[in-house]
Amino acid sequence: MTSLEFGQVLTAMVTPFTEQGEVNYPIAEQLADYLVNNGTDTVVVCGTTGESPTLTWEEEYELFQVVQKAVGNRGKVMAGTGSNSTQEAIAATTKAAQLGLDGSLQVVPYYSKPPQEGLYHHFSAIAQASPDLPIMLYNIPGRTGRNLEAETVEKLAKLENIVAIKEASGDFDQVSQIRASTPTHFGIYSGDDSSTLPLLSVGGTGVVSVASHLVGLQLQQMAAAFKKGQLTTAQQTHLELLPLFQGLFLSTNPIPIKTALQLQGWNVGALRSPLAPLSPELETQLKDILTHLSLL
Repeated sequence: MTSLEFGQVLTAMVTPFTEQGEVNYPIAEQLADYLVNNGTDTVVVCGTTGESPTLTWEEEYELFQVVQKAVGNRGKVMAGTGSNSTQEAIAATTKAAQLGLDGSLQVVPYYSKPPQEGLYHHFSAIAQASPDLPIMLYNIPGRTGRNLEAETVEKLAKLENIVAIKEASGDFDQVSQIRASTPTHFGIYSGDDSSTLPLLSVGGTGVVSVASHLVGLQLQQMAAAFKKGQLTTAQQTHLELLPLFQGLFLSTNPIPIKTALQLQGWNVGALRSPLAPLSPELETQLKDILTHLSLL
């Protein structure tokens, strides 16, 4: 197995809600369809951007199937099935495999701060329980409280179905170490839009993006330009989109991206508590950025 089938632009899709706070499956279907028609190679469902901490497993399984149907054969669907409980992660990942999804995103277990040995056993147990499902590790120490170190990634990359990592540590020395110590077919994806171009420069593969809800085609063009050696073109795109990358983190993700989608006319609904709406001041800032980039 390799990470190549996931492409270079993966979108961490928001989860739309109705006015009553229930998952809005018809809007999720429409959004997934739009994404794969506008630069997204793989739709990542029920990740952080999808508000997975406040979704039930039943809602997540239904979302997996709705998005899978919407995407069809035009792209891939990756399920966020990680957990801070190894048993829960195994159960959810097994379910995703049974549903025929294309991959699983496995976040570092949060809050409990397991040692590196514990992380290795956690991920290897999940991989062995679903040996035919490609797995992408997800390192985001700012949210989980624990860094997945390069040496542990090197060991995990030896397992056939652990094919990639979403790196959101912001540590490019660590990313470089991972690149140097893993096979060339092991994918390294940026977990932060503003880090995509720098990560490509040290051997990265692509991005698991929030901004691709709005600029998926531009991100594809930037990555393609880099890989063709058109570095000035790639840099220009990066710098042009940088205000958007920053604007989408004016508050906790996914608050700004949901606000941006609403401003564009997408009926994605509000956020589940404890997330809160974007303040009027920050919404004005975000609207100015979107207007400047002709996204409104």
